[in-house]
Amino acid sequence: MDEIRRDLAAVFPDYSEELINSLMDALKAGGVHTLADLEYIREEDMFNVLLPATARRLVTWARSKSVTPALTPASVCASPQSSRFLTHTPSSSPSSPLSVSSMSPVYTIPSSSINWIDKFEIPWAKLPEELMQCLSREKRPSPKHRREMIRIVVSDMMNVCNSPSKQNATEIAKRMVTKYPKSLQDVIEGDVIGSGYDSLAKQLLSRVENAKRSDIPKVKRRKHSSDADTDEITAAQRASVQDTYGCVKWDPKYMPVSETVESQNIKKEEMKKMYEEMNDNAETVKALILATYFSQRGEINKGVTIKNLCEEWPFLFKEVGMAAHFEELTGLIGTFMRNFERKGKRLLEFLKHVVAPKNNKVHDALIKCQTEKGPSGSCTEMIEVITLLMSHFGEGGENLFHFIEDTCLAQEIEFEKLPVNPCIIVCGSSCFAAKTFMLSIDQEVVNDRITSFMSTFCLMFGSYYSFNIHYPVELRSTLEFLQRCFFTINPERGTKVEWKKNKKVLQVNPRVLTLIADLADYEWR
Repeated sequence: MDEIRRDLAAVFPDYSEELINSLMDALKAGGVHTLADLEYIREEDMFNVLLPATARRLVTWARSKSVTPALTPASVCASPQSSRFLTHTPSSSPSSPLSVSSMSPVYTIPSSSINWIDKFEIPWAKLPEELMQCLSREKRPSPKHRREMIRIVVSDMMNVCNSPSKQNATEIAKRMVTKYPKSLQDVIEGDVIGSGYDSLAKQLLSRVENAKRSDIPKVKRRKHSSDADTDEITAAQRASVQDTYGCVKWDPKYMPVSETVESQNIKKEEMKKMYEEMNDNAETVKALILATYFSQRGEINKGVTIKNLCEEWPFLFKEVGMAAHFEELTGLIGTFMRNFERKGKRLLEFLKHVVAPKNNKVHDALIKCQTEKGPSGSCTEMIEVITLLMSHFGEGGENLFHFIEDTCLAQEIEFEKLPVNPCIIVCGSSCFAAKTFMLSIDQEVVNDRITSFMSTFCLMFGSYYSFNIHYPVELRSTLEFLQRCFFTINPERGTKVEWKKNKKVLQVNPRVLTLIADLADYEWR
């Protein structure tokens, strides 16, 4: 892999180190371990990292670096959709290079194998005894044993079908996790991540691709509908999928029976008056926010600007109002603090003692945190976790934090320098030293006096869901990991990351999935 990294940096000097790191992660996730493996990288494998044109450029280079295997006829796994196959036709130019027309016929396998996936039995008996002991005792297998299990299972799969599909791998991964959930499920501190079998499905599919690489013909066939990525959706559906991602009550159809349009407006005006009089009685505000939730969602989903929402619903940008709205929207009550108390120290320990020694950026960020931080506490640990996560994923803090002098007022901030996404404005030289924080959304300061980093972070994160804002690409891995780990928002479909043209949707970010798997292995040591 070091040779591949060097070649990438030499051939594409315009690629930043951050992009090279992302490419290496994507290649590893696709099962690339040697130069020869590069032959089988496809453009769509890179769409979560690169634009289409850049992906094509990379794939062209990758194929020029790899060793071209001998061309052999492809056999087709029988399925209801696999009735179409290549046939032999006379070559118009006998002396021309090998082409589709000069290939031998390709035949389907016997009809008895059509429903192979339904009859396939996972070869538990072939697994090493030490591994089976581990599974039976509900212990997590070591990475070495997990890889051995993948090899054995895929070998049996390919004895039945020489080209298992993504759906096949996913179905088998689901069965394996169902039988031994304690040992194989994707979890962090007991919380299931995504479907719970995403990482196992990814490993099975990667092994399939590696195992069949010498048998892949040079002919590209169109994918049948059954092989298409089930996560792809039409452009017209994209916005609604992202906006509703993780929500259970995004667009309520009816207001409470006890409410009318007039009563909603009266409560709205009551809250505005309370805000002007600085009367922020928590119980009263929460009750009013919940009573008028129907009207709030109506205005938000119509696209009312953040500035107007600040004027009409000022308590939505305060802790008590945001918490009430977010809980109603997602159905999650007090999950963040509870989960951070359970998982925060363990994650921080992993980043400090496992990741930092191997990653220079994380190591440098850790030294900086240790230099700047004061007395330990939950806020201090949260700042460290976020800082180290961003360094681990190679994501910059400029889209999450904006630093100003501790005496600077909200109206004195240079708004054009603020990112458009929700941003924590730090009144001081560092998050550790600051006594006051602000929150900005769409380059508007929506709350200019927050005294706790934890509260500021929760307001910032909640804004993405409450106001239909997509995660910026520059923070996609950090925010998705925090979302799944601490907020326990784990949809099996869709993404909260802003869309790029022709990008493929992934159920779980591969880099997030890798960290989750590494952390789960660490927890069992």
